[in-house]
Amino acid sequence: MHRIEHVMGFPVSLRVDDEGVGEDVVEAVFAWLREADARFSPFKADSEVSRLDRGELSADAVSADLAEILALCEEYRVATGGAFDVRLPGRGLDPCAVVKGWAVQRAADSLTAAGVRRFCLNAGGDVVAAGGPWRVGIRHPEHADRLCAVLDITDGAVATSGRYERGDHIMDARTGRPATGLLSLTVVASTLTEADTAATAAFALGVGGVAWAAARPGCEVLAVDAGRQVLRTAGVPLSGTG
Repeated sequence: MHRIEHVMGFPVSLRVDDEGVGEDVVEAVFAWLREADARFSPFKADSEVSRLDRGELSADAVSADLAEILALCEEYRVATGGAFDVRLPGRGLDPCAVVKGWAVQRAADSLTAAGVRRFCLNAGGDVVAAGGPWRVGIRHPEHADRLCAVLDITDGAVATSGRYERGDHIMDARTGRPATGLLSLTVVASTLTEADTAATAAFALGVGGVAWAAARPGCEVLAVDAGRQVLRTAGVPLSGTG
């Protein structure tokens, strides 16, 4: 079974290799992602995030889900010494860097809870998969038609932050300026919540973010710095045939 839908501002594809998986299981994945977008997008005026940012909700009145998201935001802000921050001066609250991986991981968890054993859920290039091996290509940061690596993933997640799709959009909140020390940084972790948020947080830290992400439990890192040097941890699961 294979389904693609544009949700949360990017294409999401789900491939399920198990036989007999009902359409209701797959629909629940996309229904949840649509719900998460409606509730937590800072670009929707009636979302819970937007209402909190405007002061229409107090911090102690938010939903349990948003409280969890904000706690993760704070965890990564502290862990990076303030380089990663979803509240930048002059800008509204924007937890998208946490919401994407968190929401997609919850969708993956719903598949596992439904008994699905082999699937690959790709959300705008960030992947959470089970029952592999799955081969996940990492785009070259300067050549859209080339890969800089192919990873073998059995059960886990892969996320990449870079400058090639949206320009210098990741800010180092310590300086208020774009983070430009890296061209791309990929994190492999057990969950997409960790992989996606850690990739963005590490990118905000610059070249020092490679060691920071590598020191996080269960994380492996592949990065290309601004000088075109490839940096990777020994445990990056590179495919022998990539």
